[in-house]
Amino acid sequence: MKILFVHQNFPGQYLHILRSLLADNEKRPGTHELVFMTEPNMNNMIGVRKVTYAKPPLSQAGVHRDAHDFDVAMRRAEACAVGATKIKNLGFTPDIILGHHGWGEMLNLVDVFPGVPILGYFEFFYRTANSDVNFDPEFPMPDVRYAGVRAKNCVNLQALALNQYGQAPTVWQKSTYPNWAQERIELLEEGVDLALCKPDPAIRKKTLKVGTLSVAPRQKLITYVARNLEPYRGFHSFMRALPKILSARPDVIVSVVGGDEISYGSPPPTGGTWREKLLAELQGKLDLSRIHFLGKIPYDQHLSLLKRSDAHVYLSYPFVASWSLREAMACGCMIIGGDTQTVTEFISHGQTGIVVPALDPKAIAKAVLEALENPKRGAAMRLAARDYAERRLDMAVYLDRYRALIERIAGKKLIGPVAEKPPSRAKVAMPRPAAPKSATPSQAFAKRGPRRAA
Repeated sequence: MKILFVHQNFPGQYLHILRSLLADNEKRPGTHELVFMTEPNMNNMIGVRKVTYAKPPLSQAGVHRDAHDFDVAMRRAEACAVGATKIKNLGFTPDIILGHHGWGEMLNLVDVFPGVPILGYFEFFYRTANSDVNFDPEFPMPDVRYAGVRAKNCVNLQALALNQYGQAPTVWQKSTYPNWAQERIELLEEGVDLALCKPDPAIRKKTLKVGTLSVAPRQKLITYVARNLEPYRGFHSFMRALPKILSARPDVIVSVVGGDEISYGSPPPTGGTWREKLLAELQGKLDLSRIHFLGKIPYDQHLSLLKRSDAHVYLSYPFVASWSLREAMACGCMIIGGDTQTVTEFISHGQTGIVVPALDPKAIAKAVLEALENPKRGAAMRLAARDYAERRLDMAVYLDRYRALIERIAGKKLIGPVAEKPPSRAKVAMPRPAAPKSATPSQAFAKRGPRRAA
């Protein structure tokens, strides 16, 4: 099958399905032609033709502030369509297009490839009530900004108007869309690699070292993970819970994984990063020798921390669920989660973890301390979390469902079941730079040769 993937940050949500399709090519060379359109980055996957298009400017003079995101999205759609036209002229017409609708890239592809079905990733529909907006009273949004929130759905609505196909990763995220739109969106729950993300009791019998962190077997490790450290992931509440935890338990070590950029929401109004702001606020209240800010770390180190964790704190506004939550469940973590639908779709209080008010540092600290003091109770919840992952988050099941959905939409068969052997996991790398930014999409494509088997 010939498949075109589209995501502004290759490979995005498509890493695992790409690996599955590449496994088909390993068993039967030339089975699939896989092309991926993206903005320039350094990632590559052997067997996937990466085609870059020009990144649109971030701001344009004269554009209303509420229309800024849509303006950039339309420029991205235009650039992507130009690139798609060039690869079409080079002989590539896909059987199906898979891509993320969040950035507008796919809005014009129905004109470039008329009749080719599109399976679009619908991640979140912005709302002014019962969602992330004004969830946190510490950061109120004035009514005059509501129009800007609704305007964020311009791309969503344009994508729905294409009358194509959609997918969403969780019940909660699908439910944010209007009822009429939900009928067009398939629930496709994302999975984790259960063979890779699994409990490892032996890891507790030796000292674990990751970056500046060193945890001896007798010590207790509290873990926190987010792509970036910011209020949307409850970083402020977590940090404010630490003084009580560290004071009560001298044996506790804390690992904080995440960058200092902004994924969601806004930066601190006074400038700087949220990490800097919280450290300044809590100055003199924290034993910084026991808190390790590890930044963004390699995936294997991330998993080692989860497997060693004595208490894993996962907080979120009512928003998009992180992959790390699924990974933590698969690793059998003792999870203390916030009481938002983002989290409670996965974590049932007293069964697969402990649910606490997401914005209450005292409640978070109390729950963490109780988890540390009652390891036997925690052991049952760890097992239940792993059992949930095995029943609901199995990567092989997810990929089987994904492949079946692709076949149904494309009207063509992929070969066989997911895999007779697990797809290889070490294919994403940066062995060489991507096509130079100065290269046009057609030049980047031509370097690999049109229509050559992936």
